[in-house]
Order: sequence, then structure tokens, then C-alpha cells
Amino acid sequence: MDLKGRDLITTQDWSGEELLAALDLAVKMKKDRYGFADVLKHRTFFMFFYNPSVRTRQSFECAATEIGGHAQFLEPKSMRLKTATTAGETIEDAGKVMSRYACGIGIRMLEDKCSRYGEGEELLREYARWAEVPIVSMAHDKFHPCQGLADVMGWTEWLSPKGTFDPGVLKGKKLLMTWGHGALARSWSSVQEAMLIGSRLGMDITVAAPEGYDLDPEVVEWTNQNCKSTGAAFDTTHDVTSGYKGAHVVYSRNWMSPAAYRDGKFHKEEEIEKAMKLSDWICDAEKMALTESAIYTHPMPIDRGHEVTDEVASGPRSCIYDVAENRLHAQKAIMALTMGAK
Repeated sequence: MDLKGRDLITTQDWSGEELLAALDLAVKMKKDRYGFADVLKHRTFFMFFYNPSVRTRQSFECAATEIGGHAQFLEPKSMRLKTATTAGETIEDAGKVMSRYACGIGIRMLEDKCSRYGEGEELLREYARWAEVPIVSMAHDKFHPCQGLADVMGWTEWLSPKGTFDPGVLKGKKLLMTWGHGALARSWSSVQEAMLIGSRLGMDITVAAPEGYDLDPEVVEWTNQNCKSTGAAFDTTHDVTSGYKGAHVVYSRNWMSPAAYRDGKFHKEEEIEKAMKLSDWICDAEKMALTESAIYTHPMPIDRGHEVTDEVASGPRSCIYDVAENRLHAQKAIMALTMGAK
């Protein structure tokens, strides 16, 4: 399958066959970790960080190195870029010039670097319009495709018969996306990506959240349509426990409310204050006991004691470290398929 030159801004942009091809290569790269050392030989991948990270920078730098390339760290503050309030280089010029240097460009722009929801998505799409190399989202305000691929890779590893890897095992399994209270006021990106890619692979999706914490209506509708196309179920609830019943994968994470952006500003402290009052929205052993021996998943960093208890996050059914490791291998596969030598 030829994915050379393709952007990855959300997994919803790729076909099911293309997603399976990426997962298949990621699994091979995990088994033979250092066996693909010439794929990105002499090539550089630009990592453009509006927001800091832990796993994203580490995993992309390691990924580029392990397939023979180099990942270069960039920050807007060290570049003369045009903004709404400052003169500088346009996205057209920056994208075209960086395309002459690098084999691909990754961009990370999350909630607190945006003045409104969707601004990060628009920035990535604008770079994709002008750049002549692939644009990869390293997490933005709307989506996180690398995390989505790492998620389903980890769930498949846990749910497949021992020694096998079959994404088909996810079909008919119930994925609970449940809001968790916490002090981080997180964007919707990882949650929405998990809903989309999970529904593409035939999972039943339930979204549980308090009233006032609805996700992007467009993404919710895409998820609903994905479920219809695979014969899966899609449900939403404001009840704190009912969604756990029958779940096979539980994803408990805080996310901001639609009211987080007002007057061109992200109101983080208000979001935290509001969320911290809803302390019953925590994933704990009592709720997990309602599931079908579900695995617990989270993209990290985890707000322990708020989104989930230590007992669950560090328990025997937690796949958080496997999913975190899979970021490395999924990103190697993405770079190899979209930027690498044949």
C-alpha cells in the first residue's frame, strides 16, 4: 500500500485498509525493533512544538533514530512566524521552505495555545495545504492520530489470543469513554481520536460525561456514522456508573467543557475549579467491577486520584505502559509509510 506523501491529521482521513497497514507495520517494527534502520536514512523530521510534551518528543526522537533518521526540535518562539499580532513569515512560506529541508513535519498545538476551539486544526490544515512533505499531528486541539493508533494497537495486543495480533478482535467489544474529574483541563484530542478509530474497527462506543461536557458534535456524528457502517452501537449517558456495565475497555480521562473558550481566551482555571467539584467521576475498582473484566487505558499523563485511582491505573488490567510504548512503534510506522524510502 502506497502512503508516501500522505498527511496524518486524524485517522478519520485514512481508509480502514490504510489504518490496518500502519498497525501491521507497527507490530512488525515492535517485534524487530532495530531491523528497519535504513528506512529514514539521512532524512530529517521536523518536530514543531507549540506545547511541551513528555512522551511525544521522546517517542518521536527515538522513532526517527531507530529507523535511521533524525528528529529536529523546533519552537515558535525561536522562529520569526507571522501571527495575528506580530509580523513574520507566513505559513505558506514556512511550509514551503521547511519542505526543502525535511522529509516531514510534525506539529503539536493544544488547547492553551489556541484562542478558540479548532484553531489548531486550522493551522495544521493550512500547513498541509502549502507543505510539499507530509504533515503529522503530534496532538492538536481536535485530534491525536498517533495516540489513536497506539491505543488500538495496545487494546488488540491485550484482547487477542496469546501470541497473535488481530485487530478484528476489537469488533463487538465495548469501549467506554468516561469523563474524569481533574486539575488539568484537557483538550478533546485524544478522546475524540479514540472514539473515531475505535468505531472504525467495529467497537461499540459509549461516552459518559456530566451534563455540560459534550464533545465536538461533528466528531460525535462521525463516530455515530462509523458505528452504523460497522454494525456497532453508539450511546451517550450522563450517569456516572451505567456505562461501565458490559465494557471491555475503559478510557477514563478529563476533558474541558464547550464553555472553556470565551472572548478569545482559554479559561483554564475556571475549567479546573468546575471539574474538581465533580469528584464522583473517578474510575475506581468498584466501577471496574461492573465491566466484563475490562482493561484500563489512558494516553497519559494521568491525573491519579482524580481521573482514576492508583489501584486501577497500576492494577493487573491496566495497559497504560503498553500503549505508551506503542507510540514509538506506531510513529515509526507512520514515518516509514509516509516519508521513508521504498
